[in-house]
Amino acid sequence: MAPKWRELADRLAERIKNGEYAPGQQLPHIRDLVEAGEGSKSTVHAAYKALEAEGLVTSSRGHGTVVRERAPLKRLGIARYDKAKWRDGDEVAFIADRVASGRAYRRNEQTQQVSRVEAPPLVAEAHGLPAGAEVYARARLVKEGAQPTHTLTSYYRPEHVEGTRLVDPAPGPAGRGGGFRVLYDAGYEIDHMKEEIFARVPTAEESQLLQLSPGEWVVELHRTTYTADGTVVEFAIGVHAATRFAWAYEFKVPDSAKKEGQGE
Repeated sequence: MAPKWRELADRLAERIKNGEYAPGQQLPHIRDLVEAGEGSKSTVHAAYKALEAEGLVTSSRGHGTVVRERAPLKRLGIARYDKAKWRDGDEVAFIADRVASGRAYRRNEQTQQVSRVEAPPLVAEAHGLPAGAEVYARARLVKEGAQPTHTLTSYYRPEHVEGTRLVDPAPGPAGRGGGFRVLYDAGYEIDHMKEEIFARVPTAEESQLLQLSPGEWVVELHRTTYTADGTVVEFAIGVHAATRFAWAYEFKVPDSAKKEGQGE
């Protein structure tokens, strides 16, 4: 038999999920639920802490316990990299997500730090570099208003980006069209990518940086970007607050059997 606090947490979670408690709405004060016969103060407190750990509510002094906003950003899988967006326009990837989600944005919602560092093993392997080789690391923190949504660190070979805007630490995207436009202008037009994503528990530093609720996970992205001849021009690692994004992919379904038959 479940403890009383768990039963209360489950009842409240159901009311949140069916919309009875809307995003942004404050849940009843603990004393009100105690007076309503929902349990002791410790029971209600434990139920609220469980809801917070499950990412359904946030708690803060002065604001009480509030239902979390549940409208995640659309994190486009393929369309966000459309060349027409950054080559011919000025819609860098994080802005493409905001546009697709119908959300406002400011270019300075992306900050960055640029440094020349020894390539971590994963980065060296992706670029085909020997151990100890140096790369440029361009680390960004992206926010929506005051709330961080994700971090993204891109690693580049110095010979590809030396002297370009990609090594300029000024806040915001690397000029019109962002980093892909810089690579394009330098003669490295991106042709294809490989993305790998997985969910994990955040580190203490990530929880603080992304302002995560207790129990909230992150989605880590590894992106390898190639030119048409297979040259790796960027390897990026992103860490996304899991509840703040909805990942969407649209692509043509392959038919390998048909392709093999055509080659005979």
